[in-house]
Amino acid sequence: MLRARLKFARGVLFVLAVFPSLSVVARFGAAQSNSNSEARRREFLQHLVAAAIERTHHVVRYEPAYVRIPYPGGDVPADTGVCTDEIIRSYRSVGVDLQKEVHEDMAQNFERYPRRWRWLSSRPDANIDHRRVANLKVFFSRKGESLSLSSRAEDYTPGDLVTWDLGGDVPHIGVVVDQKSPQGGRYMIVHNIGQGPRMEDVLFHWKITGHYRYFGPAL
Repeated sequence: MLRARLKFARGVLFVLAVFPSLSVVARFGAAQSNSNSEARRREFLQHLVAAAIERTHHVVRYEPAYVRIPYPGGDVPADTGVCTDEIIRSYRSVGVDLQKEVHEDMAQNFERYPRRWRWLSSRPDANIDHRRVANLKVFFSRKGESLSLSSRAEDYTPGDLVTWDLGGDVPHIGVVVDQKSPQGGRYMIVHNIGQGPRMEDVLFHWKITGHYRYFGPAL
């Protein structure tokens, strides 16, 4: 009987010794996983910013016309485009096809997207849906992170996506990059407002209507 009790006591001590260790290991593993995830996100945004800045070396004629394009991976002619096309092309450079991602989400959740476009079409259209700012706003809020609409420049960091109302309900979109304006000290924006892709200090030039961060489906 005594031997059995001693054996039981040793077993209890063993469990008490092992399980706290397992708990520590689990917490360490979770922390390490979170750290790796954050590192991957930072790296993704760095590549996205580099891709956006690279777009400023292209000559693009502003052309908003409806164009039939292949799916997936389709694009309008390289020398044409609008503000959304700079976002689409930047993401495609880092392996994310917004045409495909937006179309798939709209096909499954069409009622969640702006009614304005549903009046024009009774079903998703992979030729144009991803090229509309209103649709991108819904998509980024659903699949990415929707951030605060702040009046503080420091709240907007490289890789963030910003949308504006230019006036008269005319939407616009651009991406924050890691170059700062010598005058304002703010991170600049890569966008196309009619003169092709440019990097400019325009964060607060118009009314901000959206602020997002999107890492693609993989992250």
